[in-house]
Amino acid sequence: MEMTKEEIEQLSKKQPILRVAPQMRDLNNNGHIFGGWVLSQMDIAGGIVAAQVAQGSTATVAIEAMEFITPILPRDLISVYVNVAKIGRTSITLCVDVIASRNRGDEQVAVTRGTFHFVALDENARPRPIPEESRAIYLDGK
Repeated sequence: MEMTKEEIEQLSKKQPILRVAPQMRDLNNNGHIFGGWVLSQMDIAGGIVAAQVAQGSTATVAIEAMEFITPILPRDLISVYVNVAKIGRTSITLCVDVIASRNRGDEQVAVTRGTFHFVALDENARPRPIPEESRAIYLDGK
């Protein structure tokens, strides 16, 4: 699941869903950013995109294939990118990538990636169908 240099460059040209500078309180005992912190940032970014695709409320139902590629360092600025991989009847599968900008932006490093699954919810918090037009908008012929 390692990212190539070309993949990192392509992502870096896109607009991230979320860009965050970790704080010192986000450090673990090794001096790196706590994995749970970055996971929460990925879930927030995924939730933003899932809600756009579903045109309403969603909930995270599963996270799979999570890979921590390299540690996030205290001075990194992370960018979270989200790509819609699949839209089911009520579910959305998203690929979420995190790139760290290091050395004042001179270096772009892939730090983690994962696959997140969301379900569209109705007003009673029950699964509901995703609008058909979302497939045409977000899947680009996939």
